[in-house]
Amino acid sequence: MKFEEVIGQEDVKERLLQMVRQDRVPHALLLCGPAGSGKLALATAFACHLIVESTRRPSLMGLEADPQAEAMLAKLEHPDLHFTYPTIKPASTSSDYQPVSADYVRQWREMFVQNPYPSMDQWMAAMDAANQQAIITAAESDELGRKLSLKSSQGGYKVSIIWQPERMNAASANKLLKLLEEPPQQTVFIMVSEEPERLLETIRSRTQRINVKRISTQAIEQALVERRAIGQDDAHRIARLANGSWPRALEALDSDSENSQFLEMFMLLMRYAYKQDLVELKLWSEDVAAFGREKQKRMLAYFLQQVRENFIYNFHEAELNYQTRDEEDFSRNFARFINEANVVEISELYQRALRDIGQNANGKVVFFELALQTVILIKKK
Repeated sequence: MKFEEVIGQEDVKERLLQMVRQDRVPHALLLCGPAGSGKLALATAFACHLIVESTRRPSLMGLEADPQAEAMLAKLEHPDLHFTYPTIKPASTSSDYQPVSADYVRQWREMFVQNPYPSMDQWMAAMDAANQQAIITAAESDELGRKLSLKSSQGGYKVSIIWQPERMNAASANKLLKLLEEPPQQTVFIMVSEEPERLLETIRSRTQRINVKRISTQAIEQALVERRAIGQDDAHRIARLANGSWPRALEALDSDSENSQFLEMFMLLMRYAYKQDLVELKLWSEDVAAFGREKQKRMLAYFLQQVRENFIYNFHEAELNYQTRDEEDFSRNFARFINEANVVEISELYQRALRDIGQNANGKVVFFELALQTVILIKKK
C-alpha cells in the first residue's frame, strides 16, 4: 500500500515521511484515533515505505526500489512485514490451544486488499466468528518475538503492525512489553489503537504517539468524486454525513446498507403511530424484536439521530442537517411532527429503550412500549 492510497491525513503522512528523511524513525509508534479515520491504512503505507526505502539498491539510475519487494508488499506477503490482530479459536482445536494471527492470515489479506479501512465487526465476520471474544494471545506475542528475531530478508527494516493492541490479554501485553524494552535490531513496531487508555502505561510510555484525527470532509468528498465517480452534490452530502469516516461514506453509497433498513423501520413506526394503528405497531415491534441485540441497539441509535435531524430540519438551515437524500425526502413532510413540545420526551424514550435493550430486557415488550408511547408523543404540539 502507498501513501497516495490513503484518504486525506496529509499532516500525518508528512510527519511520517519526515521521520524517514531525517533518519529518526522511532522503534515504536502508537497511532490513535477514531474508527474509520485510516489509522491502519496509514500504518501499512508507512511500513511499506520503510521497507522499500531501506532496501533500495544502487543502479545506473541511482538508488532503485526492488520491484519484487514492491510486488510482495502490494499483496501483504513480504517476509519483513508482520501483522498482529485479534483472533478467535479456530474450529476443531483443543481447549488449551491459543490462536495466533497466522491462523487467519488468508482472511486478513483478503479483507485488507478489498478494504484497508476495516471495522472490528467486519474482521469478526471474515473469521466467521459467532459470539466469541477476539483477543491477542500470549502465544501470538511469542510467535511475533520468534519472527522478529530472524534477520531481515533483504537487509532493511522489519515492521510489526499491531492492530487493536488494547485487545491483548495480560500475558500477551507483558510479553510485548519485553519486546519493546529490548527491540530486535532494525525493527519498528506500529500499534494502531482506538482505545489507547486500555494499554499498559509501560507500553504507552515506550511508544511515540501520533493522534490521527477524523478525515476532513473535503478529503472524503474528493475521494468519492475521484474513486467512486460520484457527482459533486451527492459527494458533498455523503461526505458531511460520514463525519470523518471513510467506511461510513461507503456505507451511505450502498442502497442495501443497514441504515436503509433502519430508515424503513423508522418511517413505518412513525406512520403507524400517526394512524394509531395498534395492530401494525404490534407486528412492527415483533419484527424488530427478531433482530439481534446488537442490531437493535444500532437501530435505536439511528432513531435517535433521526429525531435530532428532523427537529433541526424545521429550522431550514441546510448546513446543520446531516441526512441522505432518502432521509431528507421523508423529513420534508414528517419533520413538523418532531418539535419543541415533544423532541426531548421522544429522545428520552428512545434512550431508555436503548438502555433496556443493553440490559437484556425483553425486546418485544421494550419495542411495543416504545411504539405505544410514540403514538402519544407524536401528536404533541
